[in-house]
Amino acid sequence: MAFLSFRHVVCRRGDRNVLEDVSFDVDEGETLVLLGRSGSGKTTALRLVNRLIEYDSGEILFEGNDLRSLDPIALRRRIGYVIQEVGLLPHWTIAQNVALVPMLQRWPREKTEQRVRELLKQVSLPPEEYSERHPRELSGGQRQRIGVARALAGNPSLLLFDEPFGALDPVTRRDMQRQFLQLREQYRTPAVFVTHDVVEAMALGTRIGVLDGGRLELIAPPEEFTGASTPVARAFLDTLPGRSLRN
Repeated sequence: MAFLSFRHVVCRRGDRNVLEDVSFDVDEGETLVLLGRSGSGKTTALRLVNRLIEYDSGEILFEGNDLRSLDPIALRRRIGYVIQEVGLLPHWTIAQNVALVPMLQRWPREKTEQRVRELLKQVSLPPEEYSERHPRELSGGQRQRIGVARALAGNPSLLLFDEPFGALDPVTRRDMQRQFLQLREQYRTPAVFVTHDVVEAMALGTRIGVLDGGRLELIAPPEEFTGASTPVARAFLDTLPGRSLRN
């Protein structure tokens, strides 16, 4: 049984379908990358999963349960959510930001502090140096690392990434992508990762789903995606390094 399933999901905004008849599965340990242009429905799909918005028809299953049968607050505490803007609380220390979900889940203090130290080490921010700092004292890349650590802190069942590295410089972005792969190997937590960067999609995804106008055009592992013949997939592939603008 898939960990997360979309079954013929339709989501409307006004008189148009933002998602139309979308179906896919996400299995344990898998990273499904949703690739598409702006407005293709990628972020809408993520927001449906943690019930920030609701869908109009179809079905979404979370660990085999109808998503709508689950308490939204309890559901969100089981999901790690990483966004481009990070969303750290500016007046909290780094340690407090990372500890947010464990505190909401009423973990014992010692267990929470141990988890924070462990995660800061894993994202290459030594706790003895960074725990008592505030977000304003960190670089953009460091803040994004804290965002990832916070998403992992409560031992989530699922991770959602909404273009988390899009605002970083190319070197920092590459470093964060490598760290993402290391953390995935360690935790094996299923993830849905939204991006409009085809290089990132091919590097991080175990499968790539291409969204266009709210429809899922294609879903394939990276090695098959390179041979895709569908229009939007081909348009993304044509942006790869070495492809001539004259082609």
